[in-house]
Order: sequence, then structure tokens, then C-alpha cells
Amino acid sequence: MADEELEAIRRQRMAELQAKHGDSSDQQGQQEAKQRETEMRNSILAQVLDQSARARLSNLALVKPDKAKAVENYLIQMARFGQLGGKITENGLIEILEKVSQQTEKKTTVKFNRRRVMDSDEEDDD
Repeated sequence: MADEELEAIRRQRMAELQAKHGDSSDQQGQQEAKQRETEMRNSILAQVLDQSARARLSNLALVKPDKAKAVENYLIQMARFGQLGGKITENGLIEILEKVSQQTEKKTTVKFNRRRVMDSDEEDDD
């Protein structure tokens, strides 16, 4: 009986190790795919932007990563469809940033929701 329990524990432990090892290879594959995608994006952006525009975009990525990602996606899409005539300068990038910021501009609204539960002023009228 002890041998059967020991064998069951061994099988369970082997299954756990195999599952853990299999997950790590999947994670490794995902990391490699993500790294390849990042390298591809960087190479496209290097072809499309001049040095000063790349510096401005990297500074923007430090402050507002979501906005920088949106601009990068926009530039890559334009490059894939051949809508760019040449390298984009810093002034051209500023114009694109203004367009993107106008499209993603959020208007803040404040709504007051006043509740009239157990208002002490109503009871003082007696």
C-alpha cells in the first residue's frame, strides 16, 4: 500500500514538473515573439523618422506611453500603406502629435448626485 501511494505521489510530481516546464517554454516563445515585434517596430520607425523626431518620440514614450504607442501605430500604418513621402522631421512629428491629441482629447465632466436621505433641515420645521 505504501508503494502505491509513493508511486501516485511520484506521478503527480512528474506531472507538475512537466506542466511547469511546458508553461515556461510557452512563456519563452511569447517573449521571443514580443521581442521580434519590438525589433520590427523599431526598424520601421528608424526608416520613417529622422534622429530628432525619434528623440522626441522616445521622450514622449517616457511621459505618456499610451500616446507614444498610438503615434507609433499611426506612423507604422502610414508607412505600410506608402502614405509617407520621406523621413518625418521633428516638426512633422509635432503636427502628427497634435492630430492624435485632438482625436483622443477627453472632456472632463463633473456630475453632482445629491441624495436627500435623512435631511435634518426637513425635521426642524416643527
